[in-house]
Amino acid sequence: MIQLKEGGAFIKNGAEILDDGQCAGLDSRQLRQNTIAYSILKSHNTAEDMQNLKLKFDAMASHDITYVGIIQTARASGLREFPLEYVLTNCHNSLCAVGGTINEDDHLFGLSAARKYGGIYVPAHQAVIHQYMREMEAGCGRMILGSDSHTRYGALGTMAIGEGGPELVKQLLGRTYDIALPQVVAVYLTGAPRPGVGPQDVALAIIGAVFKNGYVKNKVMEFIGDGIQNLGMEYRNGIDVMTTETTCLSSVWMTDERTREYLKEHGREEMYRPLSPNGTAYYDGLVTVDLSKVKPMIALPFHPSNTYTIEELCANLSDILHEVELTAKRQLGNPDLRFSLQDKIRGGRLVVDQGVIAGCAGGTFDNICCARDILRGHSIGSGEFSLSVYPSSQPTFLSLVENGAIADLMTSGATVRSAFCGPCFGAGDVPANGALSVRHSTRNFPNREGSKPGEGQISSVALMDARSIAATAMNGGVLTAADTLDIDYQSPAYKFNGEVYKNRCYYGFGKARPEEELRFGPNITDWPHMPALTEHLLLKVASFITDPVTTTDELIPSGETSSYRSNPERLSEFALSRKDPAYVGEAKEVRAFERLREEGQDPFGGGLQGLLEEIKKLDSGVDSKEIGIGSLVYAVKPGDGSAREQAASCQKVLGGWANIAQEYATKRYRSNLINWGMLPLLLEGEPKFGRCDWIYIPNVRTAVEKRLETIEGYVLADGDAVPLKLSLGSLTDDERQIILDGCLINYYKNH
Repeated sequence: MIQLKEGGAFIKNGAEILDDGQCAGLDSRQLRQNTIAYSILKSHNTAEDMQNLKLKFDAMASHDITYVGIIQTARASGLREFPLEYVLTNCHNSLCAVGGTINEDDHLFGLSAARKYGGIYVPAHQAVIHQYMREMEAGCGRMILGSDSHTRYGALGTMAIGEGGPELVKQLLGRTYDIALPQVVAVYLTGAPRPGVGPQDVALAIIGAVFKNGYVKNKVMEFIGDGIQNLGMEYRNGIDVMTTETTCLSSVWMTDERTREYLKEHGREEMYRPLSPNGTAYYDGLVTVDLSKVKPMIALPFHPSNTYTIEELCANLSDILHEVELTAKRQLGNPDLRFSLQDKIRGGRLVVDQGVIAGCAGGTFDNICCARDILRGHSIGSGEFSLSVYPSSQPTFLSLVENGAIADLMTSGATVRSAFCGPCFGAGDVPANGALSVRHSTRNFPNREGSKPGEGQISSVALMDARSIAATAMNGGVLTAADTLDIDYQSPAYKFNGEVYKNRCYYGFGKARPEEELRFGPNITDWPHMPALTEHLLLKVASFITDPVTTTDELIPSGETSSYRSNPERLSEFALSRKDPAYVGEAKEVRAFERLREEGQDPFGGGLQGLLEEIKKLDSGVDSKEIGIGSLVYAVKPGDGSAREQAASCQKVLGGWANIAQEYATKRYRSNLINWGMLPLLLEGEPKFGRCDWIYIPNVRTAVEKRLETIEGYVLADGDAVPLKLSLGSLTDDERQIILDGCLINYYKNH
């Protein structure tokens, strides 16, 4: 059902894949300019050079666990007015369930910022961030930047990118998003999905094929082919939003009359224009998807790429679940933790404890209507199994009320709730310890469902499509693929009522009120002082992670930490708390030495005297005042997952100066490190150090200034200095200066 082509491909008019004979004499360099992605990037590039882009976006979006930090950073850097449409949604901290009053303080801060600087404010429970942007902001040929990793509106012809907050700050201050011209991979869709197969099934099939081999990493996925015409817009949106889990940079689709109708229904027909490749286009790769062969899928814990067809899983239950258990125990790193999935096998069938249909992926109109068609006239039962449904916006909810879907779902025993992203990141519908939840949401990383493995609490999430979740619910929690049912899907028309937003949202773009005062609260604090990069660094390895991939959820957990996102010091207490509970204490101990140095005192007078003697053996004339002292995190491949800048900023607040990695899982995590003044170091070969070892990097500031390819470091251990070869990879001039200045805030103050 999924095929990957080795090497590039020439495709004519987005429809005909040329064979080798037809490709003779074609210029790949010239014809790569005929992709949809190239034309959109070109129209947003402010540099003359199309190889090194400097992009300005049409609009931006943030939610209530990212916008406070972004606005605080921009404010400290000279913000006067939002220069582009900036939408502040409130879909992550919506419940205000943890931390007392501090969540609602964030919301009042957001509204006051929208008034002061001229923004758009979407109150809690009105819409999840990406559904609002689809309904009100996405348009053909546009580019949108969001501080959430699932910022994807490609099905509507919009190239959207999810990044850490500092990249949004740059746009607010009139700067650009700087990136090398990305490669573009064609995703050629053909055929039509079978009844019972939904967008999550197609998305999981693609993710399973391309994630582990990095086929589309940091590239643009361009959806073409005759199969597109067989998909409704919400179906396309459901596939598109999950492209984030492939680690691609962005996505874009060919547009057609269905795209026009969607925009027209939302009162924005003027945002439509046909998008397709210009004649014959060259792509750097080709993913062919035969939609007719996709079957209902499941992604087992703990990654969206851990995919199987439900049919395959049910035929090999014990073997597959045993392998997942072994992998999970290695990943969780707690040999005493009891984690079992095989105890869910009853009578030869897999029985799950909970179903959730929610968020930007699951909570769309079409998904919920299909779930209603399956459950109408049935009961989910009065046992342990429960089902929750979260429509993705109030207009979606209203249309579902009007067509009777909500009534049918509630009658079946499902609970229906307001627009909220919580089930996607562990702050809503937290299951019982040991439970297995099946969800049409975006991720199933560890603790995405609220677990705390360090405290012996562990449950797990498997990703599925809403249709198979409803089929499973109809059978009281027994895993059931929707294509095994004979269902008459009604496919009712969606009716958008824009009055819902007009009567509640604040629209202030172009109407800044400088006289307005920002509303603060006790948990909204400024960023602490961050020193410039010193000439030399002495770094303690405060965490040493050997997992193949480390997610941002492991670097800074989601869930209850959301309440502290506006307080850098408080939030930093949670850094690596579920992956490496000793990290914060180690980092703080080292930070105390650096604070002595910054205050003009001698940090080497105590327990570091022996290290200074080792350093002087390498360079007897070194000035100890020029040695910055801090911590670092080593991980094999860190940064998969969320765009949350806090995965990096918390390390910086705790005194972090660097990460060392074999590679970085995503561009956005590496960018977050840079924007918080940390060195994104790469290691050649296996590490010659371990946890709590000290690494000395001499002349690192000079190395950054002079663009040296190799940076020499030394592991100081047992009276010896073991050489290390490190590098920084490609850096723009601005990125180098940000690292030298110590962080993005300092960079703007200094320049």
